[in-house]
Amino acid sequence: MASDCLFCKIIRGEIPATIIYEDAEIVAFKDVDPQAPQHFLIVPRKHIRTTLDLTTADNNLIGNIYQVAGKLAHDLGFAEDGFRIVNNCNEAGGQAVWHLHFHLLGGRDMTWPPG
Repeated sequence: MASDCLFCKIIRGEIPATIIYEDAEIVAFKDVDPQAPQHFLIVPRKHIRTTLDLTTADNNLIGNIYQVAGKLAHDLGFAEDGFRIVNNCNEAGGQAVWHLHFHLLGGRDMTWPPG
């Protein structure tokens, strides 16, 4: 974990967050600036800076993140209506926190293109 990373601090419990899921490798919590009625961040405990920093050793982790997203969408009641999973990479891609994370958004119709 990185000492100055916002999400690492949330994972360590140094910054409060509304945690909705956690296991040995993943933490999910409510987004502080929700863009949909259901908006959560799914974050690996392992500090990975961007999507470009993933290695083949992370393949299972990424699969598990997507399984957690599906579980949360089911458990929170918006899976059947539909949802979106978003990962932003680097500044022009919209990444604002330099720790790999996935936005899970649901509870409203999603438009295309997204922005």
